[in-house]
Amino acid sequence: MEIAKNIIIGIYFIICAVLVVLILKQSKEDSGASGTVMGAGANNFYEKNKGRTIEGKMKRATIGLMITFFILTIVLDIMFVVK
Repeated sequence: MEIAKNIIIGIYFIICAVLVVLILKQSKEDSGASGTVMGAGANNFYEKNKGRTIEGKMKRATIGLMITFFILTIVLDIMFVVK
């Protein structure tokens, strides 16, 4: 059981580091009031194919890693409570 804890903790720290890097590399999505005035709507080609770009892939990877981070947090909590 101790080896499993150490492996999960190692994976947990790797996911934490990757999440920090992914979050810092992402650009700000909200264009604010200027996007409303300039007409940045969802009808252009870029908005329709945003999921296929590098930014879209980074966003999906971030969401997946956050879900994994959340699940590992619960697993580690259970592992440390149950001895």
